[in-house]
Amino acid sequence: MPKGWCRICHSICRGHRSISIITSFETDKNNPENTLNPVSNHKLIFFDFDFRSSPQTMQHHRKVNSQQAHNTSSHEYQEDFEVKETNLNLGEAAAYGGRGWLSGGERMANALDLVEQMYYLYVRVVKAKDLPPTVITASCDPYVEVKLGNYKGRTKHFERKTNPEWNQVFAFSKERIQSSALEVFVKDKEMVGRDDNHLGRVVFDLNEIPTRVPPDSPLAPQWYRLEDRRGEGKTRGEIMVAVWMGTQADEAFTDAWHADAAFVYGEGVLNVRSKVYVSPKLWYLRVNVIEAQDIVPNDRSRLPEVFVKVQVGNQILRTGICPDRTANPMWNEDLVFVAAEPFEEHLVLTVEDRVHSSKDDVLGRINLPLTVFDKRLDHRPVNSRWFDLEKFGFGALEGDRRKDLKFSSRVHLRACLEGGYHVLDESTLYISDQRPTAKQLWKPPVGILEVGILSAQGLLPMKMKDGRGSTDAYCVAKYGQKWTRTRTIIDSFSPKWNEQYTWEVYDPCTVLTLGVFDNCHLGSGNKPDASQPRDSRIGKVRIRLSALDAHRVYTHSYPLLVLHPSGVKKTGEIQLAVRFTTLSLAHTIHIYGHPLLPKMHYLHPFTVNQVENLRYQAMTIVAARLGRAEPPLRKEVVEYMLDVDSHVWSMRRSKANFFRIMSLLSGIISTNRWFGDVCRWKNPTTTVLVHVLFLILICYPELILPTIFLYGFLIGLWNYRLRPRGPPHMDAKLSWAEAVNPDELDEEFDTFPTSRENDVVRMRYDRLRSVAGRIQTVAGDVATQGERLQSLLTWRDPRATCLFVVFCLCAAVVMYVSPARVVVLVGGLYYLRHPRFRSKLPSVPSNFFRRLTARTDSML
Repeated sequence: MPKGWCRICHSICRGHRSISIITSFETDKNNPENTLNPVSNHKLIFFDFDFRSSPQTMQHHRKVNSQQAHNTSSHEYQEDFEVKETNLNLGEAAAYGGRGWLSGGERMANALDLVEQMYYLYVRVVKAKDLPPTVITASCDPYVEVKLGNYKGRTKHFERKTNPEWNQVFAFSKERIQSSALEVFVKDKEMVGRDDNHLGRVVFDLNEIPTRVPPDSPLAPQWYRLEDRRGEGKTRGEIMVAVWMGTQADEAFTDAWHADAAFVYGEGVLNVRSKVYVSPKLWYLRVNVIEAQDIVPNDRSRLPEVFVKVQVGNQILRTGICPDRTANPMWNEDLVFVAAEPFEEHLVLTVEDRVHSSKDDVLGRINLPLTVFDKRLDHRPVNSRWFDLEKFGFGALEGDRRKDLKFSSRVHLRACLEGGYHVLDESTLYISDQRPTAKQLWKPPVGILEVGILSAQGLLPMKMKDGRGSTDAYCVAKYGQKWTRTRTIIDSFSPKWNEQYTWEVYDPCTVLTLGVFDNCHLGSGNKPDASQPRDSRIGKVRIRLSALDAHRVYTHSYPLLVLHPSGVKKTGEIQLAVRFTTLSLAHTIHIYGHPLLPKMHYLHPFTVNQVENLRYQAMTIVAARLGRAEPPLRKEVVEYMLDVDSHVWSMRRSKANFFRIMSLLSGIISTNRWFGDVCRWKNPTTTVLVHVLFLILICYPELILPTIFLYGFLIGLWNYRLRPRGPPHMDAKLSWAEAVNPDELDEEFDTFPTSRENDVVRMRYDRLRSVAGRIQTVAGDVATQGERLQSLLTWRDPRATCLFVVFCLCAAVVMYVSPARVVVLVGGLYYLRHPRFRSKLPSVPSNFFRRLTARTDSML
């Protein structure tokens, strides 16, 4: 985009050629708290949002911009924020000699073809029987210890039980195997520390262990006779064990105890496992409060000012106060809530009387389970119902007195659970699911999305452990209602997950979101009343499915970018393998003509405020429900994945959006500049060719539309070679995160309400007022141009309107007499005339338009 046009020029109403939108402002460097002062000259008014610089002239501003552009282009960024394509041996693994590991370079048949195969030694300890009691206690508290080299895993112990059952799986990575023998010990907890605490053991030679290849059935465990730990003979007792070699595709992988997490204890053992979660099924609950009858106020000497308050869980909404002060008020207002299956909350409705601004009297209430309401799949109305109100004070404690009431008020409701809407819990800009709530309305899937979460590289230390930096990373992926969480790799800056997940795709114009986090819940030392640590954000990646070619495997390394109060930071890279497979090309193309959301969103749309409030409630419910899973997907993780703070004010995002608009307008501005050069005959050859094309189109007007579409086709073919080769990613430039002012970042990370000092808040308020003042001026300029156009025929200026009316009459006569081609030809040639026949003064129509009246003189 040309630098001279990256700021929209000044306003038409000031008598110049370009259209000004916004201005620039500066901060007094001697006193940054002062109100920002506009910087302008006779021709241009800038709007660059830069509060650090204060250019005094146009030449200085261009010099600064030119120097910045030179610095940007002359060297690379300090950190590499680009997506890099990688070459990986997906679905393959190195061979390991012997019977156990595949030999001869064979490849294990596996459905996980988007990840690198990782081999594990699995040990399933099922149970034991006839264990000998110890001499001292005459019983035993048995547990099993599995030892492979320096790695030891142990089961839970049972008190005073000689026939225990554990059914626990241990997994040892091939990369960590340090021995050729696997030892399984049965020990007595009461005898820990003594030499005779061993009840027996079983030893396995790794070269003789079989290999299991899914989808083979699980390996059957076998009974093994325990032998003395010195190998001097058999002892009393048997243990049932199964040992086999496998990969991460094995069913036992998810719930197994892993050797690389040996020091994790307590509830942390559950928190390191990989899991799949499903979001709760969300419904919109629409409550139409129609009317109430026989409302009796507590003070019968006055007519009530009645309104209705409805609560579902933590959501509270109120109707307006009935304008008629009567005992039979009417509202006919819709209140919409978010509810999740299974329906645990009740709908609590109270009818209240506004006595004065600080006091509301409750006149009656009802408590209804959500299961009593009908489920609606389309726009057809449901039947309304009358509900008797319980007199406030006659609740559960006074149930006997309730029978004495022979008269009660009642309320008329039309309530239903809306199944035709999609409950939005994420922004529509990067939505991952668009299906309605009711499963009966779902269309068949159009494709399959497969994602291999391979590894991460160069992660930064996120916490201190034993005096050194450490990171315990896991990855969360979200698409539609399905969430996946990889297992946590302990204390590694280059974790390898190699886990593959699959989703059904119902719309290709959706977005997959992946986030990497640091696990801070690896122990059980946190007391319930203590403040729980929060899993730290490492970074996030979004991949839009419509940008992917079908049936192609994308293997890329994505930068993990996180915005901190100190600026944007690259915290590492994540390697992914993504494949989108279409089931029906015709069906996929047909989807592009469908509405983005279910039809109920267009037949009975919500207001913008309703959408934002309902989305926040949906996010809260999803976070609460997923936080109750085992292991929990914590609130901070869900909120980060769903972009809970995307609506919060940010000067940085305002800059980014402004320059996004400018990049869109740059094409129009460049075309306008090129056409201006044609009219000024800067390149006579181009101007002559334009005249020839213009004359051809005048002679053959039926070629206009075909020519336009042919140009579109040719431009599309020309741009095909410039198409993106990989999926999009988080762009620090586009987000305006590289050169952001530290104070603006501090404002973005501020709490709501603010927690900053008064002087800082005052300075930011003054800055915001300056920005709003410029926007206000622009809005006034746009309104002025519209009012001038409107005043042509409204006789606000009688002489101007009279002239325009006479001109319209003359133009109509000329148009009726002259052929349209002649009129267009004459007008086009006049507009393209040589500069020798042009005047530097504004044209007559421009002068006439600027003299028209607007309503600015009527404003206070």
